[in-house]
Amino acid sequence: MSTATDPLLRMEGITKIFYTDEIETHALSQVHLQVERGEYVAIAGQSGCGKSTLLSLLGLLDTPTEGKYLLDGTEVDRLSLAERARIRNREIGFIFQSFNLIGDLTVYENVELPLTYRRMAGADRKDRVRRALERVGMSPRSKHYPAQLSGGQQQRVAVARALVGDPLILLADEPTGNLDSKNGDAVMELLGELHESGSTICMVTHDERFARNAQRMVHLFDGRVVDDELAAAKSSEAASASDVSSAAV
Repeated sequence: MSTATDPLLRMEGITKIFYTDEIETHALSQVHLQVERGEYVAIAGQSGCGKSTLLSLLGLLDTPTEGKYLLDGTEVDRLSLAERARIRNREIGFIFQSFNLIGDLTVYENVELPLTYRRMAGADRKDRVRRALERVGMSPRSKHYPAQLSGGQQQRVAVARALVGDPLILLADEPTGNLDSKNGDAVMELLGELHESGSTICMVTHDERFARNAQRMVHLFDGRVVDDELAAAKSSEAASASDVSSAAV
C-alpha cells in the first residue's frame, strides 16, 4: 500500500527487448527511475536512445521484458489488460507530439471523451471539461473543430484532455515537436504553470533547452540512464558560464 511519502512511480532494473526473426534489439537496459509526487522530470537524449520506449512503459502502453514497475504502490506489470486500461484512463494523462485529436469531434467533445469511458454523469463531465478548458485558455474555442485551430491551440486542447480526469501523472511525449518556437515556448510555459499548481509531469524531449524547464533531467544513452541531475542547477551553471564568456569578450 502506497503512502504520501512513497515515490509516485518507481522502476527497478527495467529492460525492454524487441525481438524479430533474425535480431533482438535492446531498447532499454537495467533502467532505474523514481519520480516523486509533484515532481517535473524531463527524459532527454538523442533519437533512438530509448526515450519513447521508456514513456510507453511508464504509460502502460507496453510491458517490460524484465524488471519491476510500481505506480502509486501498485506493481502494474502484473495487472491484467483490463486493469491496465483502467489505470491508463483514470491515473495517467497523455500529451502526444501529434496531438491525436479526433477531427470530427469539437474541442469540447475531444476533452470530454476520456470521461465518457468512465460512465460519468453528464453534469459532472460538463463541469470537468469546463474547468480543464479554462486552465489551458481554450474555453472560447470549445465549439471549434481541430482543423479550425492552430498547432499551438490543438496542443492546448490535448493538454486539457490529459488534465480532465485529474490524473496522478501527466506523460508528455515531445509536446513541442510539431510546433514552431513561439507555440513551443507557450506550451512549455503552460506545463510549468501546471507543475506549479501541483501536477506531476514526466516529459520526453530531445531539446535540451526545453528539458531545462523541468526540475530534473534524466539523460538516456543507448537505452541506459547515464545522468540524473537537477535541471535548475544545470541551467544556473550554463547561465554563469555564459556570463563569464560575455565578460571576457
